[in-house]
Amino acid sequence: MKIKCLIIDDEPLAITVIENHLKNFDHIEVVETFNNPLKAYRVLEQEKIDVIFLDINMPQMTGFSFIENLSYKPLIVITTAYREYAVKSFELDVLDYLVKPIPFNRFLKTVNKIYQQVYVSSTTADASLQQEPHIFLKVNKKLIKVNLNDILYIESLKDYIKVITSLGDYVVHKSLSSITEELPQSNFMRIHRSYTISINKVIALDGNTVEISNRKIPIGRNYLKQTKERIFNINDDKK
Repeated sequence: MKIKCLIIDDEPLAITVIENHLKNFDHIEVVETFNNPLKAYRVLEQEKIDVIFLDINMPQMTGFSFIENLSYKPLIVITTAYREYAVKSFELDVLDYLVKPIPFNRFLKTVNKIYQQVYVSSTTADASLQQEPHIFLKVNKKLIKVNLNDILYIESLKDYIKVITSLGDYVVHKSLSSITEELPQSNFMRIHRSYTISINKVIALDGNTVEISNRKIPIGRNYLKQTKERIFNINDDKK
């Protein structure tokens, strides 16, 4: 089964942009697109939709009114030309807020967020997605699917990151902060301004370093207490 989505926008070009972005992801299916949000309720009553890409300013009703009148709430991704609605959008618990025109690199971050939400949802019917959680990395203009369980750690390289996995390494034009936000906090944590690690891949603690797959990774001074407490249940404040 695939992640099912709707696209609701009164601008046909905006719908086309999102559709073209989504063609890069095999696990996401566009069930239907709508220029009129009122017509989307019919589909939502007939089948389970996982994600809605939703514009805000539309003639028939606003995206906010649409959300408030939902009988059940799929993941909502706001797509708008206006930045000023971000605060109100997140008050309605939307997954993400995309400002048009939507570049693919920013859209990729949203898709990775969608995958993480699907993995942790107990109501998701697609068991294969739950068993093999993954993210997509854009490497040399190619989208690479990387299983989260294969990631050992991630190293910052100024404007790039190196994702070290058990199957190989990938250099990606992305910040360490950005990739860390896309990963589930239950399995990954930042331990240094230059390193984010997979918690369950840690073998040992040696002073101010952790060992992962025979490689020693430094723990930053500001991250040391949190790292020891979370991974090794060590609290230096205890007497």
